[in-house]
Amino acid sequence: MEALLDATIRTTFGKNEARRTRKAGKVPAVVYGAASEGASRDAVSIAVEPKALLKILHSEAGANTLIALKLDGVDTKVLVKDFLLDPVTRQVLHVDFYRIAMDRMLTVTIPVLLKGESPGVKVQGGLLEFVRREIEIECLPADIPEHVNVDVSTLMVHQGVRVRDVATNPKWRSLTDLDTMLVHIILAKADEAAATGDAATAGGSEPVVIKKGKKDEAEAEKKK
Repeated sequence: MEALLDATIRTTFGKNEARRTRKAGKVPAVVYGAASEGASRDAVSIAVEPKALLKILHSEAGANTLIALKLDGVDTKVLVKDFLLDPVTRQVLHVDFYRIAMDRMLTVTIPVLLKGESPGVKVQGGLLEFVRREIEIECLPADIPEHVNVDVSTLMVHQGVRVRDVATNPKWRSLTDLDTMLVHIILAKADEAAATGDAATAGGSEPVVIKKGKKDEAEAEKKK
């Protein structure tokens, strides 16, 4: 997915200038990194429209959205590297954009989404435990997936899905360990306790053999 975002150059700097930019209805930002080998890596201070930016951040791809940043009539491919939110208003206070080259591999983190309903939960009464909600992958910018789907529709109790089970797309390679568990179905604690109790009861049903000591044997001889 690619989005367009207009930007303007900021010629003054500092906290006061950033406040003035926000009061003017824009979001202060910076773009840095080299888009190609030998290109300038200098950071450029810019300002962007908050509405267009929020639309990108709230999209399914979110910060992994490939953005064509239009600055002085030139489109530069960038990704959102980081952003700062106001803890009260949730407005975007500042954004860092990173220039990328379309022919060079990059590392991104993508979310894990669950699909289907587990019979281990619906029929067996188990609990679905979401162990890992995102994985790190390597791919070309044009091949960044919005997410990775994990199908749980066949999972029974004590079964799970690991990274190796979903890392099957030839366009990207998982950097997260392939043995990492993403989701599994476990027994509820009450069921585990009941199972443990049943095992203990079953173990206690065996006859108990009490060995006599020498004193007991001597008393038995006197009674004869």
